[in-house]
Amino acid sequence: MAVVQAFISEMHHKIIPAHESIPQTTLSYLLTGISVNCAYTSKILPPEKESGLPRQIGNKTEFTWGRNVYDSFSKFLQFQLTVNVVAVIVVFVGACITQDSPLKTVQMLRVNLIMDTFASLALATEKPTESLLLWKPYGRNKPLISRTMMEKHLGQAFYQLVVIFTLIFTGEKLFDIDSGRNAPLHSPPSNHYTIVFNTFVLMQLCNEINARKVHGERNVFEGIFSNAIFCAITAGTLIVLIVEFGGKPYSCTELTVEQWLWSLFLGIGTLQWGQLITTIPNSYLKFLTELGHGPPKEEILEEELAEDAGEIDHAERELRRGQILWFRGMNRIQAQSRVVNAFHTSFYEELEKPQTQSSVRSLRESQQ
Repeated sequence: MAVVQAFISEMHHKIIPAHESIPQTTLSYLLTGISVNCAYTSKILPPEKESGLPRQIGNKTEFTWGRNVYDSFSKFLQFQLTVNVVAVIVVFVGACITQDSPLKTVQMLRVNLIMDTFASLALATEKPTESLLLWKPYGRNKPLISRTMMEKHLGQAFYQLVVIFTLIFTGEKLFDIDSGRNAPLHSPPSNHYTIVFNTFVLMQLCNEINARKVHGERNVFEGIFSNAIFCAITAGTLIVLIVEFGGKPYSCTELTVEQWLWSLFLGIGTLQWGQLITTIPNSYLKFLTELGHGPPKEEILEEELAEDAGEIDHAERELRRGQILWFRGMNRIQAQSRVVNAFHTSFYEELEKPQTQSSVRSLRESQQ
């Protein structure tokens, strides 16, 4: 919610007035009333930093008016789209070319269980930041996927697909190991495809850090240690990743230190790639559409628009409704009058015709 008009000191402001234009006494009462309505105990404290914003002690939800919830959903959506797109393309293309999926069923189940469930919890527990106060409230037509998010999603998907397919088709030469492609059915796990899966998971972990920012911010680590849940889930996922590479159930085998370092290097590359993507101005990517828009204005019902207008000025809404009803009533009365007049005119004109008068006299004589 946001104030769009105000009636202060017997004056109707169509736009929010500057505080200098409000009498000091009225402004003091207004601030006190807002604080009481926001919380039973509300207090404004000076900023912690010299260039920071004042701190408010009270009902925090009154100030970040649903923007943090919206951003949390956008963060998870940006992360989730990249994971799913990359996994689906790798499985499909790999199965078509090598007749075997590079990512096994159990591995995909592990990705869906840990990366999806825990990632949503980690990204949804991000605390509101002061920068949210600088953003305007989101409208009902705000897209779920902005152009900035689409830029990051496509850029990260491109990087990950290039890395994964390079490892699938040239990994055995790069690491001087046996190829995992075209392996016989029920063959033991290979180092080749273990490196592929290890690199895939590490890229998702690093991209989860990228997904913490959805408005083009460069410092994706800002405030990361203030979210204990995010840190715990990320560390726990990495620990599970290390432990699981010792058993056949995950279709994985042990890796050397060099292979681990290369997998980690390629995973961290998503962070560097994200900085490169952020450098590209959105003006160069106008072809990217924004997805998830609300209904266009022409499709919104007239009654809904009237209700929205009423939120601004109830008296004006009632006046407009009365005028609309009045004009509709007058138009209907005029239309009905025209129909009646046309009927009367045609009826009497028909009676004035000689043949009609002759028919009427003949009818009366027959009845007599």
